[in-house]
Amino acid sequence: MSRGDRGPSLRGRRSECESLEQLIASVRTGQSRVLVLRGEAGIGKTALLDHLAASAAECHVARATGVESEMELAFAGLHQLCAPFLDRLDRLPTPQRDALGTAFGLRDGNTPDRFLIGLAVLSLLSDVAEDRPLVCLVDDAQWLDQASAHTLAFVARRLFAESVALIFATRSTTDDQAFRQLPEMLVAGLGDADARALLRTALRGPLDSAVRDEIIAEARGNPLALLELPRSRTPAQLAFGLGMPHAMPLASRMEQGFLQRLLPLPVDTRRLLLAAAVEPVGDVTVLWGAAERLGIPPGAATPAAEAGLIEFGARVRFRHPLVRSAAWRAADVRELQEVHGALAEATELDPDRRAWHRAQASTDPDEAVATELEHSADRAQARGGFAAAAAFHERAAELTPDPVHRAARVLAAAQAKLQAGDFDPALDLLATAEAGPLDDLGRARVDLMRAQIAYASSRSNEAPRLLLTAAKRLEPLDIELARQTYLDAFSAVLYAGRFARAADLTELAAAVPRATTDRNHRGDILLEGLASLVSDGYSASLPITRRALRAFRAEEISVADGLRSLWVTSVVAADAWDDESFRVLSTRYVQIAREAGALSELLLALNAHLIMLIFVGEPEAAASVVDEARALREATGSERPLYEVMVLRSWQGRAEYALPLIEASLTDVVARGEGIGASVAHWASALLLNGLGRYEEALIPARAAGSCPQELAAANWGLVELIESAARTGATDLAADALERLSAMTQAAGTDWALGVEARSRALLSEGDPAERLYREAIERLGRTRIRTELARARLLYGEWLRREGRRLDAREQLRAAHELFTTMGATGFSERARRELLATGETARKRTAETRDDLTAQEAQIARLAARQRTNSQIGAQLFISPRTVEWHLRKVFTKLGVSSRKELSGVLPDAAQASAPV
Repeated sequence: MSRGDRGPSLRGRRSECESLEQLIASVRTGQSRVLVLRGEAGIGKTALLDHLAASAAECHVARATGVESEMELAFAGLHQLCAPFLDRLDRLPTPQRDALGTAFGLRDGNTPDRFLIGLAVLSLLSDVAEDRPLVCLVDDAQWLDQASAHTLAFVARRLFAESVALIFATRSTTDDQAFRQLPEMLVAGLGDADARALLRTALRGPLDSAVRDEIIAEARGNPLALLELPRSRTPAQLAFGLGMPHAMPLASRMEQGFLQRLLPLPVDTRRLLLAAAVEPVGDVTVLWGAAERLGIPPGAATPAAEAGLIEFGARVRFRHPLVRSAAWRAADVRELQEVHGALAEATELDPDRRAWHRAQASTDPDEAVATELEHSADRAQARGGFAAAAAFHERAAELTPDPVHRAARVLAAAQAKLQAGDFDPALDLLATAEAGPLDDLGRARVDLMRAQIAYASSRSNEAPRLLLTAAKRLEPLDIELARQTYLDAFSAVLYAGRFARAADLTELAAAVPRATTDRNHRGDILLEGLASLVSDGYSASLPITRRALRAFRAEEISVADGLRSLWVTSVVAADAWDDESFRVLSTRYVQIAREAGALSELLLALNAHLIMLIFVGEPEAAASVVDEARALREATGSERPLYEVMVLRSWQGRAEYALPLIEASLTDVVARGEGIGASVAHWASALLLNGLGRYEEALIPARAAGSCPQELAAANWGLVELIESAARTGATDLAADALERLSAMTQAAGTDWALGVEARSRALLSEGDPAERLYREAIERLGRTRIRTELARARLLYGEWLRREGRRLDAREQLRAAHELFTTMGATGFSERARRELLATGETARKRTAETRDDLTAQEAQIARLAARQRTNSQIGAQLFISPRTVEWHLRKVFTKLGVSSRKELSGVLPDAAQASAPV
């Protein structure tokens, strides 16, 4: 089976061809399809791709091929595939356009997030398919560079209704994790009859029956083996079975066969083939430029082409990747270096390929080449190609003559590995760097990177101590980096919470004042406030933390500063019972993370923002956050606990969904050492059970949530739930102790949110007129805040108290208001409590349930809610990581199911947004 085979000439592949033709038919009807053709070298994957291309009449066909020597160049394979369509780049949403343009080196910009690049490619391919269906064929996918492989796998998982087919061909033995979850077709060997028939086409003379059987057995139906193995034997061996070669792996035998066919070729032809093998993209201009420098005449191509080993057309194309590897293996080191050197001179437009060729041509340390590689690493890093940057830095270090510079470049390679998420190789490089002559700043950076790896890889409770050590070492060397590291250490301590070492927290608080040198710098003020919280206590720290919150609210925040600081400031705002700062800062955190395409940070930002939205009682916005977090988690493969879903389901009173999530989250956060996650999970459980009136069950999680004050806001909320559950179960001593701890904070905070919650909690432990005054104070104070959920709970508790006092008419007023608020906010547990209390007063409240008209799917409900808020298809697609065309496809189904014809009509017919969101 040759590369030129088409359609019916693919012997023994009827089933595979029919499946591929059906795939094309589906794409022509507006669907998308993804398939991985997996099989050994020579099994016929490329021939099937050729057949697919020939079958795709009236479709766009785009092709790319992975090349082993190209694996160190970021986005090289992706650029091959997208290059024909880059004139459409300006049609993408601005963040996507900038991300993809930066990745391809077409424009300067901030380092793009790899998932934003993936979304940009999805949008680009979808846009191309608007004209006619698009078929993308990626051969030798096992040799794609890492950035391209991950991006294309991301796109493949998000294709749905774009009329795009994305087909990968890869080796069966390749550990290509990027493609493991995609639909596959295993390309097996031909059956015996087809194998024998194909073998006959390769013969030009007699064949001994024993030799025939041996070749058939050895080839195992591999078409290329059937065609090539006879060529590796002499006529005597074929006719009489004399001198049969010894056994070796089939791929090696085929490569050996190609090698045998290379040896008789003229020397210049072999050198030309070697240059073509080393030049990764088949650029004819570059190849002939290198050939001229090597003194290879143009006629040297003819013998190789006549032997069927290579094609010289618009691009250079080997008959099979094994021909490329055979040409490579046939050369000695000196020949390879000469070819790389010639290619470096011939490569004028691509500085990174030129630098790589120069590096491979170098035999001795060469600072000029190392510097050029360093520049390539910087360019790769700016495009988001961290794995490529690491490779450039590593090779630069190998070529660096000066030991000090060499150690610094190894450190740079470790940093790039860390950014790529390759933690074990990064640690190995750090060990290598430490063995070199690092200066004090270099050793401090080693400490910092070890700490960052510990924090990023598992949120380990080792991270605070390691970050503290790094920050101390950085103080006399780089005060700004030290300040940032101290803030990272505080983030790590807050995250670890109960799992952090008390000594680390005390030592961290003691060390911070040395790094806070600017009394007007908001970062210094925030650090000072956090240190004061640990050293001096809650009340003493509040004036400082409030100054920091005001500064963060009032001043512009850069992307880098926002991503580093806004999680901590949002938590501090909630801990200070500052509802306005909590709203502003958590909203800004989401905006910055989303606009910057910092998707790893966006999930954390959405978690904080979701809790704020629940407190202010915005169910539609909360449901939208859960939708976005679900899409983000799926798109990025994140394994972070489902905090946002767990909290929303608990607030909604949906125990059947919330309790399993809480249990799973607790198991996960304990294993990861995330104390703040444990506190949030316990608080969510207590909130759920109190809302359902299951006070005895709520006691245990409420006590656990409020037991660790170093976990800040969630611990405060845990005390609130503990007071209610303890008071309702007669555990008055427990409730009084929790109230005393809560009051110490709320009195110091002095906000209406804090004092309103304290008054409501104190009323639960009071009787008569004092209780009533406290309930009224709570309602008045909370009514002045944005925190509608706490206001609704105050009205419910007051109404319950009034009913028990026998004041039914007064109780109805409060219970009606509570029932309406809870129903509007989608809190069915609390709403049902209010309904039952109203029933006990003699008044019936309608029991409202969520209706999902015509059974909208989860994704349809997500899209419908966003469309009802007048988001465009592009905006919806960007938020949910799907293409605008898929959004439109879903919207047509939504309109049909809901019986509407426009977005304006959606808000009037959608079910309650908080309830319609499908369970996770």
